[in-house]
Amino acid sequence: MSHSTTIQTAFTQQLPSHLEGRTVVIFGGTSGIGLAAAIQAKAAGASVTVIGSNAERAEQAATEHRLAGWRAADVTNGDAVYAALADIPHVDHLVLLAGTFVAGKVLDAEIAYLRRAFEERIWASLHAIRALGNRLSKDGSIVFISGCLADRPNAHGTAVIAAASAAMEALARGLALELAPIRVNTLSPGPIDTPIFSKALGKGRDAYVSAWEQVLPVHRIGTAAEAGAATVFLMTNTFMNGATLNIDGGARLV
Repeated sequence: MSHSTTIQTAFTQQLPSHLEGRTVVIFGGTSGIGLAAAIQAKAAGASVTVIGSNAERAEQAATEHRLAGWRAADVTNGDAVYAALADIPHVDHLVLLAGTFVAGKVLDAEIAYLRRAFEERIWASLHAIRALGNRLSKDGSIVFISGCLADRPNAHGTAVIAAASAAMEALARGLALELAPIRVNTLSPGPIDTPIFSKALGKGRDAYVSAWEQVLPVHRIGTAAEAGAATVFLMTNTFMNGATLNIDGGARLV
């Protein structure tokens, strides 16, 4: 059994019961943190629908893990987001983790490309919330995703995605007041071993991981299961509101 699977099993065995009979929709739920959160939420008794950009991958994830349903949608297309949510009668917890790693220096990269950092996060989230409207439970929650770049941007073409990440945290705080009593929180992961992490780094992945292992206080990068458990925590802890939960192994400290 792999280290990641062992952690996934351990978290699953300790899940709270607050999700029993609840409906959870996870954008970006077909891999990585989103899929880990979906698996754990289902284990806690929730009916989970995952939404991803690729229909085949979404169907495979839902089938393999016996989830309640799946949808495919380009989150940068408002009409697609509305269509994906149109036939879901009620949602207790909306989790918005979709987004690619948009990296490019502002003097070099195409503006249309850099704009995706906000399209995939801010505007996609607003489309999803508006699409659900009164179908989103008043005693439920919304979970956004940001990232440790919001606290510690660097000089390697991450200025725009760092800004988008910080914007998600500010949006959550504002919506926690505007949408009350619906709770709105943000998950801020650091270096987590996910497919998007590996894709973004390409051939440099191993060297990057080795460097993080040297500087992080925990001497390793995080797992999707750990970040998934943090996502479930934000759904189930009914006194968490307008908060940013850092799960980064101390990355923002070094």
